[in-house]
Amino acid sequence: MRTSKAEKIIALSLFLLVGFPASSRAGIAADQLRQTADKVLLILQDSRLKSADQKQARREQLRQVISARFDFSEMAKRSLGTHWQRRGAEEQRRFVELFTDLLDRSYADHLESFNGEKIVYGRETQENDYAEVDTKVVSKKGEEFAVNYRLHAADREWKVYDVVIENISLVNNYRSQFNRVLATSSFDEFLRKLQGKAFDGPAKNRNAAAVPKG
Repeated sequence: MRTSKAEKIIALSLFLLVGFPASSRAGIAADQLRQTADKVLLILQDSRLKSADQKQARREQLRQVISARFDFSEMAKRSLGTHWQRRGAEEQRRFVELFTDLLDRSYADHLESFNGEKIVYGRETQENDYAEVDTKVVSKKGEEFAVNYRLHAADREWKVYDVVIENISLVNNYRSQFNRVLATSSFDEFLRKLQGKAFDGPAKNRNAAAVPKG
């Protein structure tokens, strides 16, 4: 898969859960994902938000809807791995902020280039406070890419804490990169690199392994 196409698939997987057909296999987690999908699609289709001068307003509305379903704090914590507990509260807060911004800046443009791709989901599994929803992205040409959402129960809602694209975990992908940088850099230097978007998504890191469930 070419990098530009792969990054778009990741963007759609993270932020655009559209095209879910009705299915007897749908459970509560999948239903909540679909609710987010409906809200995202309404924003993208809103003619009042399509002009260039409304770009910031459109992205802010998308950000609000997405952040309600994706647990970026948990994703950030898991991505930092063992380094998380070694940082103070302010460093943790700053890292979560920059990590969330990295995802937002990396994939916003691809999301807005949505052109009829569909996401169809298969089975949903649940074990205690964890669930997994299997889906596939289907392009207009019929190409299919496996995307699985990992969720946990939080505040009486199901929140996404990882996305696995073609067997590559987004969380584990970033953790591997962060570990390499932190092995030779201070945490302040690491944050500066994170702010400068010096890290790649799974599209450019095909050797990352999937993070264990839960």
